[in-house]
Amino acid sequence: MTKHSKTLFAGMIGNVLEWYDFVVYAFLAPIIGTLFFPSEDRIASLMSSYLVFAVGFLMRPIGAMLFGYIGDKYGRKTALTVSIIMMAVSTTAIGLLPTYAQIGVIAPALLFVLKLIQGLSVGGEYTTSVSFIVEHAPPNRRGLFGSVGILGAVVGILLGSASGAVITKVLPEDDLYSWGWRVLFFTGILLGFVGYYVRKNIDETPKFLELEYEELKEAHPIKKVIQKAPKELLKTFALSTFQAVGFYTIFVYMSTHLSEFVGLPKPTALTINTVSMVVLAVLIPFFGWLSDKIGRKPLILFSTGATLVLAYPLFKFISSGTPTDAQLGQIVFAVIVAGFMAILPTTLVEMFPTDIRNTGYSIGYNLPFAIFGGTAANICIKLIDITGDLASPSFYLMFAAVVALVAGILIKETAKAPLK
Repeated sequence: MTKHSKTLFAGMIGNVLEWYDFVVYAFLAPIIGTLFFPSEDRIASLMSSYLVFAVGFLMRPIGAMLFGYIGDKYGRKTALTVSIIMMAVSTTAIGLLPTYAQIGVIAPALLFVLKLIQGLSVGGEYTTSVSFIVEHAPPNRRGLFGSVGILGAVVGILLGSASGAVITKVLPEDDLYSWGWRVLFFTGILLGFVGYYVRKNIDETPKFLELEYEELKEAHPIKKVIQKAPKELLKTFALSTFQAVGFYTIFVYMSTHLSEFVGLPKPTALTINTVSMVVLAVLIPFFGWLSDKIGRKPLILFSTGATLVLAYPLFKFISSGTPTDAQLGQIVFAVIVAGFMAILPTTLVEMFPTDIRNTGYSIGYNLPFAIFGGTAANICIKLIDITGDLASPSFYLMFAAVVALVAGILIKETAKAPLK
């Protein structure tokens, strides 16, 4: 394995684990809602399950500050090693939890605590891994290398979606509710061991080692971000809002939308989601490579503009009631947002100087996930409840697209510029 291959694998494996573990919960939300938040009202049970999912997101900004500080003060490698241990332990513990029927209200309380730990870990993992990968990248391939970070997240969610589709097809519903759901949480521990081993044996980034050598490490990175880079922080927040809403509406909430509101069987809904994620995974490295040729801004403007125009008709098409329409519509969504998701990581890394990069990127990226991403499913459900329109979740997507489109117009092109 070459040096670059090892670096890319080390950055990617953590995101595969983190997002497989974190998002498996979303795919199992209807089952978890029944087991941990029993209610005669099916929607109330589902909403409670998603609320705990959202609570995990509230920890992401705290995780961003914690791991951003660790990454800028002690190195990207140290931050990545700690985050992967936290996620592996908390995920396995969820698979071991007794249900409400076994220990009463203690069960959802323990689930709540473990989701907080997961959120803390995710707040530091993704952005630190992207900083790590891009700082190792050749100058003319930063877009491609940075796309591997989000590709790892997509592969993790793809594995979660595929695992959910397989297990719901193979197991009878009684087995799925009694023990089958736990299997999906246990499988993440294997990725945890692999990720920990790989990260313990990788080199720190050249940019961070340069800071250490010249004794230029920032003692108070959070304070400096607020004082010296407020515009960069605001643009990062705006762009990441679209990432948060788009990702969790299109690729996490959608399977619940198809099964609970459109009326498709759960295995069919998960299979549709899996296929669209495969399309997304294939397109991400292509768009990362393309951004090194034509720049980051054209892809940002295309994705946000197309979402603004097409979100409502696509949601209408997806909600028509046939699996073929749902699959086609979600694939079109995947094509539209792939360019944005592929180049956002590198774009945000390029905004900040090395001494505050991890902190600035982590905070600006994770805040909108806490505010908009974690609540995406609940907002989509509420919009349908209020309007009676199955395409109404598109309004949330359109709002996020407008915010990011404005930021995309204002940012400078950084594809050909050296890292600060």
